[in-house]
Amino acid sequence: MELKEKIEALKKQQDAVILAHYYVSDEVQAIADYIGDSFYLSKLAVSLNAKTLVVCGVSFMGESAKILNPEKKVLLPDSRADCAMAHMITPEKVAQLRAEHPAAAVVCYINSTAELKTCSDVCVTSANALSIVRALPNQEIIFIPDENLGRHIAAQLPEKQFIFNDGRCPIHAKITPEDIDRAKDAHPGAPVLAHPECTPAVLAKADYIGSTSGILQYATDHADTQYIIATECGIGYKLRTQNPTKEFFFVEPLPVCEDMKFITLEKIAHVLETGEGEVTLEEAMRRRANAPLERMLALAK
Repeated sequence: MELKEKIEALKKQQDAVILAHYYVSDEVQAIADYIGDSFYLSKLAVSLNAKTLVVCGVSFMGESAKILNPEKKVLLPDSRADCAMAHMITPEKVAQLRAEHPAAAVVCYINSTAELKTCSDVCVTSANALSIVRALPNQEIIFIPDENLGRHIAAQLPEKQFIFNDGRCPIHAKITPEDIDRAKDAHPGAPVLAHPECTPAVLAKADYIGSTSGILQYATDHADTQYIIATECGIGYKLRTQNPTKEFFFVEPLPVCEDMKFITLEKIAHVLETGEGEVTLEEAMRRRANAPLERMLALAK
């Protein structure tokens, strides 16, 4: 039996669905039931009836799925798959910032640990951060853990005051303005589509700034036939399959999240077969972490 057929058979046995982030490898996206960014997958997980969720992504995604779906089994194919940015602030630092800014709301990017979520008032993703922060009554915003996304949102909400954290996605932060210039020289006229986790200097050179799902939608909706992409290269799979007549050029050096690439077909089959890799959380922590996620989902409606 081929590996793909084995996975399909195991999915039926375990009443499982496979949720894949845009940044995992092409072969994993190809067998996934659903592909999306963290916002889409976090919303979707709540509505699915399957007993088992196989989360093909990094650990915070598995935790978020478990927080929102305590009654379901959540499997992470490789426990090493992590997000460096998710750990770039501590609960102690959040408590210090709260003490210094008692009227502020703590807004936590979903790319964070369950423990950090328990310290927050609301979670956001790159797709919904602007609308959610705008909807908050607080004038002061403590934005954690990603400074680059926070500054991008702050620039669009001058009526609010932001307190930033020294944190960032290492993959997006490595993209430089010079990388963008070289890509534009190589592909003149191609619009630059950039993720807001990039630095402000890079975003200043972009024609469109948006989440992974936003970048995909922009490239699909617009008539240009060539695009320069400034985000993790895994999104190339959906860009190409959804737009077969268009060309997509990633900045060089190629932005690769090695943690996302830990997820393989062999590991998906293994966790389905053995039940290993189950995501567990203490109920008290799960409930505390659930509140800012639920508030995100409510405000996002």
